Amino acid sequence: MADHDEHACRQVDGGITRVFELFGKRWTGLIVSVLMQRPVYFAELRRAIPGISERMLSDRLTELAAAGLVVREVDEGPPLRVAYRLTEAGAALEPALKELGQWAETHLPGGVPGGRAC
Repeated sequence: MADHDEHACRQVDGGITRVFELFGKRWTGLIVSVLMQRPVYFAELRRAIPGISERMLSDRLTELAAAGLVVREVDEGPPLRVAYRLTEAGAALEPALKELGQWAETHLPGGVPGGRAC
């Protein structure tokens, strides 16, 4: 068996821990991915992510806003509509998400070719 440094195995990098505390939750990465394209109204966002409930979408958007990645904007209308867009910090995730998508295409079997269309 190869030698390894026990101390190196004891603790995960703090930055990686924070990333996965947020992005390890179901739906979070998909929400950010949809918002990479443009600001999106709540109803459009829900339609773009099949299977997510209104409550879960609202909860995840609230978490992303608290993390400084998403901004909620109210369009007074009529009708009153709420749109979400990425902040500069949220948009800065694009290169990392694209890399993860490319990695998944190569290394994770059974994906939907080209992803889902809205």
